[in-house]
Amino acid sequence: MTAGTPPGISGDAGTAPPRQRSRARRPASSPLPQTPRRPPLARELALVTVLFLVYKLGRVVAGGHEARALSNADAVWSAERALHLPHEGLVQQVLLGAEPLVRAANTYYAAVHFPATALFLVWLYLKRPGHYLWARRTLAVLTAAGLALHLLVPLAPPRMLASAGMVDTAQVYGPSVYQASPEADPLANQFAAMPSLHVGWALVVAIGLAAVTRGRLRGLWLLHPAVTLLVVVGTANHYWLDAVAAAVLLAGALALVPRPTGAAVRTEPRRAAPGRAPEAVPR
Repeated sequence: MTAGTPPGISGDAGTAPPRQRSRARRPASSPLPQTPRRPPLARELALVTVLFLVYKLGRVVAGGHEARALSNADAVWSAERALHLPHEGLVQQVLLGAEPLVRAANTYYAAVHFPATALFLVWLYLKRPGHYLWARRTLAVLTAAGLALHLLVPLAPPRMLASAGMVDTAQVYGPSVYQASPEADPLANQFAAMPSLHVGWALVVAIGLAAVTRGRLRGLWLLHPAVTLLVVVGTANHYWLDAVAAAVLLAGALALVPRPTGAAVRTEPRRAAPGRAPEAVPR
């Protein structure tokens, strides 16, 4: 230490104690959310089969009650006219304008309802297990509520209501999923118009696919319930209010069934600006 140098100061001119570099604390890596496990296939097949058989059995038990069903149909028809809803016959007139169109509508009614819903569940089971559980539970709650309403309020469809003046397009042009008379059709309840589970299930499919896909065109999934609505009305199988009832019951089911969260929501990297790490965005 040279003369005149205060204690604690190094003798080397212009030098000072080296600075300690401050190191920013790195946040501890939080564990990634676990991907929902896919339910056992055998259990799911058995569960879906049991639910389907219960639904079919309930429809058979709800059969009959023709006088009550026709009386309820008159009430629904009068309520729609009081609400100034469009006449269902307007949609049917469009279909009857071309025989291939009405046959296509009958085929859509007969062949799309169950297969589209089944394919939707299979795809979710394989690709989105979390969303599959949500969809299966939502469909179960909706169908149970619909079956209860079928039992409580038997309702004849417009094709059976003389005052509606509509054509039973399935019987006239084919194909048909029902016998010509309810008494000759022991495996189906033809007095179960409200709610329209065709529309309700189609809404679940559209909402579920919109939830797991991206892009501005994902709203096109809503075409499925929109086309289904026009088909069930134009073929004289349902009233407008049947679709409204299905939407109300679905809203209740969606409020009861927990939505998929965490790893059930798939993430994909978003394109980042140069020099920045890509961010994961929920899907």
